[in-house]
Amino acid sequence: MKFLISSLIIILCSSSFAQEKVVKVGSKVFTEGYILAELVSQIIEDTGEARVERKFGLGGSGIIFNALKEDEIDIYPAYTGTIREAILNDTLIVDENELRKILLKKYDMLMSSSLGFNNTYALALNEAGAKKYKIKNLSDLKEFSDLKTVFTHEFIRRGDGLKALERHYGFTFKHPTAMEHALAFEALKNGKVDLMEVYSTDAKIKRYNLFLLDDDKNFFSQYLATLLSKKNFPERFPKSWAALEEKLFGKINEKMMIELNSLVELQGYSFHQAAAVFLGKESLQNQGIPLKKILRLTGEHIKLVFVALFFSILFGVPLGILATKSRLLAQFSLIGTGLLQTIPSLALLCFLIPVFGIGTQPAYMALFLYGLLPIVRNTYTGISQIDPALDESADLMGLTKREKLRLIQLPLASVNIMAGIKTSAIINVGTATLAAFIGAGGLGSLIVTGLSLNNNSIILTGAIPAALLASFLHILFEGIDRVIIPKGINR
Repeated sequence: MKFLISSLIIILCSSSFAQEKVVKVGSKVFTEGYILAELVSQIIEDTGEARVERKFGLGGSGIIFNALKEDEIDIYPAYTGTIREAILNDTLIVDENELRKILLKKYDMLMSSSLGFNNTYALALNEAGAKKYKIKNLSDLKEFSDLKTVFTHEFIRRGDGLKALERHYGFTFKHPTAMEHALAFEALKNGKVDLMEVYSTDAKIKRYNLFLLDDDKNFFSQYLATLLSKKNFPERFPKSWAALEEKLFGKINEKMMIELNSLVELQGYSFHQAAAVFLGKESLQNQGIPLKKILRLTGEHIKLVFVALFFSILFGVPLGILATKSRLLAQFSLIGTGLLQTIPSLALLCFLIPVFGIGTQPAYMALFLYGLLPIVRNTYTGISQIDPALDESADLMGLTKREKLRLIQLPLASVNIMAGIKTSAIINVGTATLAAFIGAGGLGSLIVTGLSLNNNSIILTGAIPAALLASFLHILFEGIDRVIIPKGINR
């Protein structure tokens, strides 16, 4: 009997563990990346082998590749050119099989077969520029170095990007400007700039009627779409890998990818709908963002802000108090927290990924660190500005240091301290939107998605609740001030 019960428990536990298998699918922050990642997610879900966690919108090649190395994600869409340049730092590798061998040997990673299309770089003129300058080839740009040009930060700094292109063709643009890709399209459309780099499968080429210059000296290499995963992915999820091979590998050509991008960017359909249409699962019916999703993301945003704020207060107020004890401690505390503010938000998030991975933990840490300075500085200022005569009176009354702090210093400094806490909270509301780049969710997910699609309505769907949250926090802390700050001090 005991044997039967034990066997039953083992069977039940085994089936439970099997149901708990999870595949974490990642993507970078651009339309095509979202669509391909959603295709991968739906194909895996359809097999029933594992539950899918979507870690979409991870910012930059370095972030998403580190997430894969640290097992924060299991698989994501990548491109051979990006793997060669941004990951392996070797532009001489041309052969696809050579890339696979190096990835396997150096990182224990698997690069799949091509999904079927090449999404390489190209340079594009707006319609007015094409008519005005009559440029057809990249070689023709030698005569037009004074064109107003805009490129993404990544293209400018890549080894196979702007500088290499200029060397290859023998021209130099006089005033190249760095700008986020979606914003660059707007600048090109509005005639603020003449030339920018695009991806060859980008739907905005059709949307804005752009003219692609012919790469007549064959500079741009192939950027074949592929999937990158750990080597053991096919062993861990054999049904899912087999389904991906059957339904995705070699199945998408350039024309089809442009159409899928167009569904999302030009016709307003969701990434989920575009992927479902490709898989033949549903007909198109345009829908907005569900209120349930907005509320969920708002809840995530509030949690990010308040958890980080709690720890900023927990550490910031004592640091501010300690800073009043000596000039050395003051300089150390104020300069240290001030230096944290000089680190760009996204850079700080990147630094924290190797320690905390992606998701909410590095976001909490970054928001906590950014929230320290207003609280530390205001606590220090509030206590330091107390009239020394009051301190002397407290000594004459025989109060201990702890009693002086509790009964005199903190109440008198409470206006400054609460102002610092309020400032920290409101700053965190805005900074928390960047947490979307490392998969922490929140309202930044909508803003980042809207930027990638150049869709103002989606951006506002995330930005308006964030602004309302900041206003709510201001009102909330005004009310808390009335409770915490002594009536004789609060004005």
